[in-house]
Amino acid sequence: MTHEDPAVVSPASTPRGRARRDQLVKIGLDLLAEGGWPAVTARAVTDRARTRPGLLHHYFNGLPGLHVAVAQRASEMIVDPVVDALVAAPDTPAALRALRDLVPRMAAGERNLRLAAELLVRALRDPRMGAERRDWSRTVRARIAARLGHLCPDWPAERREGTAMLFTAMLDGLLLQLILDPDLPTAPALDATEALVAEP
Repeated sequence: MTHEDPAVVSPASTPRGRARRDQLVKIGLDLLAEGGWPAVTARAVTDRARTRPGLLHHYFNGLPGLHVAVAQRASEMIVDPVVDALVAAPDTPAALRALRDLVPRMAAGERNLRLAAELLVRALRDPRMGAERRDWSRTVRARIAARLGHLCPDWPAERREGTAMLFTAMLDGLLLQLILDPDLPTAPALDATEALVAEP
């Protein structure tokens, strides 16, 4: 067993390291929103951070690891607040109110729509990114299904899991539709979702 410097083995374990890693991810997000994945290069990120290119290897194992971190952060920013509100809702009406409040914000502004579009395209083309997106989607579905188990204890497991799948598909689908048509109203889709959940 070799005795390596802990700062090299786990560079993000200190407050300074975590701050630096977070800075690099934020810069990657900015570049992604500005020019898509081709703009998120090691040179562009480290030039903007005013640091050396080798730092990406310490924090992310290289540029592909940074790309994954950027994609994860974009998902956390765009979709996770909606899922968190759904899971935290004390009852079904509150969950539906959260959807009505947060879904329009999810796709508010050109930046979020650009990021969502880049995530979708990359997940389809890059097996590693596709696997990350798949695992994230599975986690989201499991969280929603588990919460439905508390809110709707009489529902069979198949209905809880199916509804969770429809919720995640709706969020993904609305993002896709809004990427194509940013002026599309979301209220009709939310009305239909509410009617679906309210059915006995």
